[in-house]
Amino acid sequence: MASARPVTTVVIYSGGMDSYTVLHRALREGANVHALSFDYGQRHAKELEVARGVCQRLQVPHQVVDIRAIHGLIDNSALTDNQRDIPEGDYQPDNLTDTVVPNRNMVLLSLAIAKAVNIGAERVDYGAHGGDHTLYPDCRPEFVQRMDDVAKIANFSPIEVHAPYLTSSKAEIVAAGISMNLDYAQTWTCYRGEALACGRCGSCRERLAAFAANRMEDPLAYVTVPSS
Repeated sequence: MASARPVTTVVIYSGGMDSYTVLHRALREGANVHALSFDYGQRHAKELEVARGVCQRLQVPHQVVDIRAIHGLIDNSALTDNQRDIPEGDYQPDNLTDTVVPNRNMVLLSLAIAKAVNIGAERVDYGAHGGDHTLYPDCRPEFVQRMDDVAKIANFSPIEVHAPYLTSSKAEIVAAGISMNLDYAQTWTCYRGEALACGRCGSCRERLAAFAANRMEDPLAYVTVPSS
């Protein structure tokens, strides 16, 4: 009996640790992976540079799509407006709503679904996870389910929207990566694109807490490492 053809998937790959883990998980599954990154006018391009390097080393097809033309539609966020301060401290709905980029995941998923249809892929993978449910509506199970429903009927070719860590915490994602022997020095999480991660923004603090929960030291270098 002929073996089943491996699934082809488009992985939305930001260069951060969540999508890095998703990318490697798909590769470990034997999937035919196409990595897709987006330049939407975010504050810095360091994640994109990291993503390029990883894909080159893995010899994974990688496309960076320039959608900066939509910047004026999504600039009401500290992540897309360089004139606004990056919020600091642990993630809290009342002080980090400034980091929500309007409709970002719907836009990115729509484009990734289009690419999947275009290349004959069956799936789109992205790194929504349980730790984002409170703050980010477009990382919640309800959103993923609706996008999956729409992706199955929006084209002649049904596409699955796959978020393998949808109910996992950041610490559980790090644990999964550790079990795959992943090198998280090949990722970038900080909201600032400087030489060293700041250690003060919510993204850095959540990342550091995830490594601490696994009793491991983050391989990235930081300007400041919180004491707790």
